[in-house]
Amino acid sequence: MLVAAALVFGVAVGAGVAWLLVYAARHGDRAAKVVNSVVPDGVDQVLDALESAGIVLDPSNNVIKASPGALALGLVTGDVLAHRELVDLVDRVRRDGETITTELTLPRGPFGDANVVLFIRVARLGTRYVLLLAEDRTEAHRLNAVRRDFVENISHELKTPIGAVSLLAEALQSAARDPDQVKRFAKRLTKESERLARITREIIQLSRLQSADALAKPELIEIDHVVASAIDQNRVPADARGVTIVSGGHAGAQVYGDEALLATALHNLISNAIVYSAKGARVGIGVSHHDGVVEIAVTDQGIGIAQEEQDRIFERFYRIDPARSRHTGGTGLGLSIVKHVAENHGGDVRVWSQPGRGSTFTIRLPEATRASGEHQGVTA
Repeated sequence: MLVAAALVFGVAVGAGVAWLLVYAARHGDRAAKVVNSVVPDGVDQVLDALESAGIVLDPSNNVIKASPGALALGLVTGDVLAHRELVDLVDRVRRDGETITTELTLPRGPFGDANVVLFIRVARLGTRYVLLLAEDRTEAHRLNAVRRDFVENISHELKTPIGAVSLLAEALQSAARDPDQVKRFAKRLTKESERLARITREIIQLSRLQSADALAKPELIEIDHVVASAIDQNRVPADARGVTIVSGGHAGAQVYGDEALLATALHNLISNAIVYSAKGARVGIGVSHHDGVVEIAVTDQGIGIAQEEQDRIFERFYRIDPARSRHTGGTGLGLSIVKHVAENHGGDVRVWSQPGRGSTFTIRLPEATRASGEHQGVTA
């Protein structure tokens, strides 16, 4: 009897232990499903296809999936968000349940000096996950800033000649009975109108150079013709200042592009060299071509450019000496036009200068390949 009772008790205990083991296993499976972060079906493929940044976060704010764009922008470090501002947005969405859209300026990565401007959208993804999307708007903001600066600069530059024309017109009316005064004011009026026309012309040139079709129909160009044309345009001002123009170097170099634009760019360099040269000085134009690159160098014996100014001289409307530029009729657009002409032809422009020793500006262009006619790029 005791043996039978013990047997029944043992069976009951064994069954209880087995049930406990099964229950524990099932409970462990459920716990594992809760702990393990699995991206909902289809989200992986969507994030991989995104050009913008996409990030999925689990309830502990661990990053369980990040698109290539998110990694490229430095929004993720390890398996967590790299920026406290993004974590705060995710926490707000978890707390309030409302989708958030905002714009943030953040460093590119935790240690980056450069910033990125991001349009952020954070929303719930199911009941447990949060989806963060980020669109890079840095370039759009930069272009808007450039446009604003350009408009402000144009307004400022046009204000002076337009104001002068208006005042001189009034002065002419007042001096109608004084022939000498009329001649003096008319001469100044002509000068200001020429300056206004020059600014307008160069703005149009610069706008054309920044358009996508600036070189829609490139042609084979003889650099010798470009040099000759640019020198001819500067003969009169050079003679007036007592400056001698000399040219030399390799003949026969050819490039593909727009001859008028190249002549304008070279004319701007020669004109600047003449303006900043003393009486009796020489301005040299040298042409060379080697290793598939054509170089046109303009050298002067002028006042030179300080090192800290050399990085800015190709900016639109930038002048080293504003008073002198206005006196000589400079618009501050000449070197910017040179830069854009060179870049549109697949090349660049470089400067060497030392105060008191003069300057050398060099336009580098890809040489036309006679055999194939291919337009090859210049590498820096």
